[in-house]
Amino acid sequence: MRLAYGTNGFGSHRLDDAVRVLADLGYDGVALTLDAAHLDPYAPGAAREVDRLAALLSRLGLRAVVETGGRYLLDPHRKHRPTLLCPPEQAADRIDLLRRAVRIASDLDAEAVSFWSGAVPAGLPERVAWTRLVSGVETVLDEAERHDVPLGFEPEPGMFVETIDGFERLRDLLGGPRLFGLTLDIGHCRCLEPEPVPACVRRAGAHLVNVQIEDMRRGVHEHLEFGEGEIDFPPVLAALAETGYRGLVGVELPRHGHDAPDVARRSLDHLRRAMRGSGVGA
Repeated sequence: MRLAYGTNGFGSHRLDDAVRVLADLGYDGVALTLDAAHLDPYAPGAAREVDRLAALLSRLGLRAVVETGGRYLLDPHRKHRPTLLCPPEQAADRIDLLRRAVRIASDLDAEAVSFWSGAVPAGLPERVAWTRLVSGVETVLDEAERHDVPLGFEPEPGMFVETIDGFERLRDLLGGPRLFGLTLDIGHCRCLEPEPVPACVRRAGAHLVNVQIEDMRRGVHEHLEFGEGEIDFPPVLAALAETGYRGLVGVELPRHGHDAPDVARRSLDHLRRAMRGSGVGA
């Protein structure tokens, strides 16, 4: 099992420094959130920065997934806007970001691009929301197919698609495309899925292309350090191993940047102990 850490948890670090810290700690990869301070896809010279980062990751022996949840990358006034559910002229900006992310992922030889639906605009009928979401994802899939980059769709609490049920419906509406997979956040399973977390993992296993992990409590969407929530991790990791998943398992603690190196170290230690307790090994 290959462990990674999200760069959105290193917001006070330069990206190169964050990557080196994670390599020094012993991580196998990074979950790279494209953002204003970390590989801004709209910055002048972005292509050169991608090439340079690809070389650095290669030297350090780190793999990557590309995350697209930068809070204010597209709109400095509104978090996570616009989304794929906005009117087409606004959703075009989100689609453009996701297509850029696919191209960056290809240049980094990343394992997947992760994204979500966004929240439903006030008053938008459900039927229209599904239509807009399917249309936007189809356009991004065209780019993914050109570059052979898997997409990992993440159910996110509080967004239009927030459960595995929603992911399965979206996949069916899209016709089950080869490159459309699932980003499963383990904490989200505890937060709102009706099944126990290991059962969620087994159910999702056939579609997994990316896994995020942290602790969480039932009904509260707050990413917590391991041991601060309610999840028993050895059975979760055992279930993940049963699925045959071979991708990265990325720690997702975006609000812990004030203590990032120590949080990353503690997280790695905890996951390695949980792996040994699960019988997976570390």
